[in-house]
Amino acid sequence: MMNKKMLLSVTALVCALTASSQGNKKEDIKAIKSMCGCYEVEFNFTETFAYAKDSAGYQKSPTKHEHALEWVELVEDTPNKLVLQHLLIVGEGPDDIVKHWRQDWIYENTELLAYDKGQTWKYKKLNAKDVKGQWTQKVYQVDDSPRYEGTATWAYIDGVTSWTNITDAPLPRREHTIRKDYNVLKRRNIHAITPYGWSHEQDNDKLVRDDNGNDVVLAQEKGLDKYKKVADSKCLIAQNWWAKNKELWKKVRTKWQTVADKDKDIVLNAKVKNKTLYSYLFDLKPDATQAEVDTIIDSFIVSK
Repeated sequence: MMNKKMLLSVTALVCALTASSQGNKKEDIKAIKSMCGCYEVEFNFTETFAYAKDSAGYQKSPTKHEHALEWVELVEDTPNKLVLQHLLIVGEGPDDIVKHWRQDWIYENTELLAYDKGQTWKYKKLNAKDVKGQWTQKVYQVDDSPRYEGTATWAYIDGVTSWTNITDAPLPRREHTIRKDYNVLKRRNIHAITPYGWSHEQDNDKLVRDDNGNDVVLAQEKGLDKYKKVADSKCLIAQNWWAKNKELWKKVRTKWQTVADKDKDIVLNAKVKNKTLYSYLFDLKPDATQAEVDTIIDSFIVSK
């Protein structure tokens, strides 16, 4: 049996761990928020290994080295949820802005939409004790539809602040127009805060997944995206664009949230009337109504 002295020691340890967890949460929020601002981004990807049966006929993906200027806007800021919207600057004019990907960070989240394959995401309920102290990163497409999600703990080791997770995802945009020989990208994502800003490192498996959920590794790749912090003034046109368009995209996020709140699998049409979802949404005016947004998104959702 546990005596009184031992019980007090255990209680003190639990209290210390709880206090430490709360302290880390503040540091976690600081790390996530530090990813906001104006960045010169360097995108680097290269295929490292191939395992195709027809190795002689296998075509390796081209190595990618690209640069861009990107503004990361803090859209929502609450104690348990932070929303970061990426805006890509492709020119010098007010219309040379591309609404890029979005990342939501949710504290001790217990619900995931896990990517399966094709246009299917499966609802998954997590145990609260398994996500204690963790943050879920939910990554969305340019049209704010689901992309991939994963949960992990921010780590502070040897002066390095980082978050690491492995999760399944659709093919990246750089691949889906040129590759049809695999259908799932298993991503090992490492987000690290660096002296120059932050980095997104990846070690990915290109998988062929059948209808029974069996996977075959076709190839592997390495990715390293470097976000170098620069003066916010360099991203002024993106900030102005967001000020003009933020209400429209708030309506889009609101609609997708109502879909996610049903706690069901999500299956989407890739196109409707030979047109993608992002094309429809990008064509909307900033003052489009919630009803207009809802109608477009509903047309892409496959009834189950």
